[in-house]
Amino acid sequence: MKRNLIRYRTHSDRADENQRLIEAVFAELAATRPEGVHYVALRLPDDSFYHLVFFDSDTEPSNLTALPAFRTFQAGIRDRCAEPPGTSEVTVVGSYRMVER
Repeated sequence: MKRNLIRYRTHSDRADENQRLIEAVFAELAATRPEGVHYVALRLPDDSFYHLVFFDSDTEPSNLTALPAFRTFQAGIRDRCAEPPGTSEVTVVGSYRMVER
């Protein structure tokens, strides 16, 4: 299983737009229900966003990245950001009713 945490901070005047684009990704995920994708996105009060994405295998990121809503979200991400996205692989140390280990 591949696990990534992505963190960035948007310009405050672009944070609502960024949130709407993320919501569109989740709407498409709900409609298409791709296999092997586990995803949560969080917004902090300082307009930072955290995305925690798990894939059941190394081949399944395309089940997310190929979605039209995801490509739209990605298209202008750098312009919306005050701090660019950084990605780290993560290890789940513990989880209670949140994510599978």
